[in-house]
Amino acid sequence: MTDDAYASGAGTERSTRPHEQRRERTARRLGEVDAAGLVAFPSRNLQYLTGFAEEPGERHFFLVVPAASAADPEPALLVPALYETQVREATAVGAVRTWADGEDPVAATRELLADKGLDAGRLLVDDTMWAQFSQDLRAAAPDAAWGLASEALADLRVRKDEAELAALREAAAVADAVVGDLRELGADAVGMTESALAEWVAERLAERGGRGVSFETVVAAGENGAKPHHGHGDREIRAGEPVVLDFGTRVDGYPSDQTRTLVFDGEPAEAYAEVHEVVREAQAAGVEAVEPGVPASAVDRAAREVIEAVGYGDAFVHRTGHGVGLDVHEEPYLVAGNDRPLEPGMVCSVEPGIYLDGRFGCRIEDLVVVTEDGCERLNRTDRGWD
Repeated sequence: MTDDAYASGAGTERSTRPHEQRRERTARRLGEVDAAGLVAFPSRNLQYLTGFAEEPGERHFFLVVPAASAADPEPALLVPALYETQVREATAVGAVRTWADGEDPVAATRELLADKGLDAGRLLVDDTMWAQFSQDLRAAAPDAAWGLASEALADLRVRKDEAELAALREAAAVADAVVGDLRELGADAVGMTESALAEWVAERLAERGGRGVSFETVVAAGENGAKPHHGHGDREIRAGEPVVLDFGTRVDGYPSDQTRTLVFDGEPAEAYAEVHEVVREAQAAGVEAVEPGVPASAVDRAAREVIEAVGYGDAFVHRTGHGVGLDVHEEPYLVAGNDRPLEPGMVCSVEPGIYLDGRFGCRIEDLVVVTEDGCERLNRTDRGWD
């Protein structure tokens, strides 16, 4: 099948072995960007290609993916010996080499690259690879030329396969359920600090099936809502005031990212009710603009025009949205000047906001998937303030 079919999740074979399919697509893509191979270390790229999630550490841990045209195109892992069992259980990479504490990992790297015919030619390395490891790779392959893994992976990761979409849908459903829990909490939230409510949200996300929080939860009450990335603090929540709640969790490594601005007890000021309605209309306009072939900037423009029309243009201080995948923020960015056309399989946030310093803020955010003829909302809860 074509890459288009893969991106849309067609075919059951693809859904049963997504990481192997991604490595195969990467190997083909390497030839298109004139690279002999790719080297990933513990990162979102390694997780994307193997399913193994690990934070970078002091030990050398590499995935090598040769180009499809290589004499030996089989991907291989070089891992510390203490990881061998975990890696074999968690991945379908057949070639796993190990090195033990007390051995020279650079020598082991040199041997692997030579065996794969990658000690020369052009190699792509993780964009976020620590300098120590990139320098050791240079020492292991002094005749190689170097580039960044994003040359091959960016266009692959930007369009989600069915396994990724399934995880994103589930993570979004968890966030939706917690929005429902927040609405049921109602007046009981009054008197809680922002931090206490953020902890409450994290507990509910876990109870609903999520794994951790996908970023620092934003609980921004009253005037703190005018700070788009406030986080949370000791400010107590009061009756009748808007509270910006931006949070998510992960399912199979994939995050949710949803914002609702709620009033937990009583009626908000008329000025806030008017602003909330503007933001809701702007968010609806942005979602309506999402479809294949539309420039990313057009979605930003559609949402921004609604807010500018009522005189709040200067109070909408950020882009309308961003791509979401293993990274919470990734391509495509819905921002002025980005004319990249949207494609089926891309997942984006649509999150306009209005922020009035010293008074309040309002943001409404959903994730959407670009489909063949429009988009699918991943978040389905009511966008009102009550």
